[in-house]
Amino acid sequence: MAVQKPTQPAPGKSAPDSTRRSEKSRRAIYDAALALVVEVGYPKTTIEGIAARAGVGKQTIYRWWSSKADVLMEAFLDLALREAGPAPYTFPDTGDLAADVKGVLRATVDQMNDPRFDVPSRALAAEGVVNEQLGRELVAKLMQPSLDLYIDRLRAAQDAGQVRPEIDPRIALELFISPLAQRWLQHTGPISHEYTDALVDYALHGLAPR
Repeated sequence: MAVQKPTQPAPGKSAPDSTRRSEKSRRAIYDAALALVVEVGYPKTTIEGIAARAGVGKQTIYRWWSSKADVLMEAFLDLALREAGPAPYTFPDTGDLAADVKGVLRATVDQMNDPRFDVPSRALAAEGVVNEQLGRELVAKLMQPSLDLYIDRLRAAQDAGQVRPEIDPRIALELFISPLAQRWLQHTGPISHEYTDALVDYALHGLAPR
């Protein structure tokens, strides 16, 4: 059989851009995964369902990801980045530590109460408990960058004499975020701005009479 030359695009038309096509498919898969988890729940979300919703073959998904958990994690990270915008996120430093931490926690509460974030977050958190590798990836890719910002802000407060110098910032930040995460995950109570404001006040001023 004779070897044929590649077909040239017709005059005035460009060859298909495979990179653009791949990105379009990837975006459709992200959107499908996030939508299905909200609509039917994580247990009923399947690779086949994501593929059908995205209009791609399931082999396309398996070429890029090994499981629905991997798809959902990457889709959720992409959502978080898109919501954050092009500018890198920074922890505010107005000189008032309490006000700065309260502002960040209030924004966190608003995100937790948004179904677009709440449902995928819960699914990933639950999967991360039984899948250690996924759990470690979630911490490294999603949580650790935020934790580092808390640490930097607390160190700045130490430098300003607002926090005792011997305090370990990594432990101290858990006084703000761990109770919130526990209440959110286990539904032990409502999460609100008033709740996180109280967490900050309790953590910074303690429980003993002043």
